[in-house]
Amino acid sequence: MTSTSTGTGTGTEAPGAPPPPALWPDVLAAYAMPALTAGIAGAVTRQPELVAAALTTIAGTSALVAAVLGAVLRRRPARTPPVRTRPARPPRLLAAAGLGLAAAVLGLAAGLAAAHWLPQLPPFSDTAWPRRLPVDLPVSAAIAATVTAWRRLPAAPRPPRNLP
Repeated sequence: MTSTSTGTGTGTEAPGAPPPPALWPDVLAAYAMPALTAGIAGAVTRQPELVAAALTTIAGTSALVAAVLGAVLRRRPARTPPVRTRPARPPRLLAAAGLGLAAAVLGLAAGLAAAHWLPQLPPFSDTAWPRRLPVDLPVSAAIAATVTAWRRLPAAPRPPRNLP
């Protein structure tokens, strides 16, 4: 990996292009927002298991998905605008929705597997926590992937407006 003069580059930026935005604010927000919202909801409705899940599986899944997807999107090669040799990229809304759906499917698969295997381990045999995973993981992963993709994917350039 080559670094730029700022020391924050990934080696994929076009010469003279500004470095990509830092990843840590997205990961921090992806952890803090679900932890706060689900934690407050659990406290208000007096569900201690929701408060615990908010700080672990819900927020943790969101932060993990935001970190992995953000790192992947950050490492994409720079676009070359003058010559279009590749097919046109999908609109940002479609790409964000597709990534959110893919993350939800992966989260569901991980949640179902964990809900099946974790109760067989002695520390988790009598807890309700593994039963929450098939719901917590896909929802958290889908929201984090959609928001991260929306923030990290470039918007399509707007066509020039014809002014009278």
